[in-house]
Amino acid sequence: MIAMPFEPGSKRVIAFIDGQNLFFAAKAAFGYNHPNYDPLALARRVTESRGWDLVGVSFYTGVPARSDNPRWSAFWAEKLGFMGTRGVRTFSRTLRYRTQVVTLPDGSVTKIRVGQEKGIDVRLALDAVRLAREDAYDVALVFSQDQDLSEVADEIRAVSRAFGRWIKIASAFPVSDLARTNRGIDKTDWIPIDRALYDSCLDPHDYRPRLES
Repeated sequence: MIAMPFEPGSKRVIAFIDGQNLFFAAKAAFGYNHPNYDPLALARRVTESRGWDLVGVSFYTGVPARSDNPRWSAFWAEKLGFMGTRGVRTFSRTLRYRTQVVTLPDGSVTKIRVGQEKGIDVRLALDAVRLAREDAYDVALVFSQDQDLSEVADEIRAVSRAFGRWIKIASAFPVSDLARTNRGIDKTDWIPIDRALYDSCLDPHDYRPRLES
């Protein structure tokens, strides 16, 4: 018989935050129009509420090139730089744009440029699996609702079996009656973030005024 891995009493957590996914979820659930969350504060609140020990935060996002959108490029440069001073590990890639045809409410058709992330979810997945193999955490706390990451849960369980270690993967995400979906990532433990918890973790720095000049 195969012995079940021993569940540690004190659980080390690394938070993996998909910045754009978190922003759009918060926008849909709470109506915010810019990424106003403090990633470190959110990770701390969620882990503390469960008696877990936060040992690391990794943040992933696509960023527009300055030539495509100088205001938001500068916004993310400021925000990512500030995160780095607080010990948050950041990973960013330049957004790629494509032209998309959309139909307006009056029936007319127009074209818009849409930015798309390339490689962000892959980088997050690779880091989560690598750090599981390195025994860097007991709980992978993923701030995202991207169902593509359900495959990461399978890989982490495979690591758990191969090394005989207890490992959990959880997904945290904003919820409200207005949210597009209140589902977390399949094959993970779901941790809903309500408005009160989210609002207690707003970034005290607002980088937008610097972009108005």
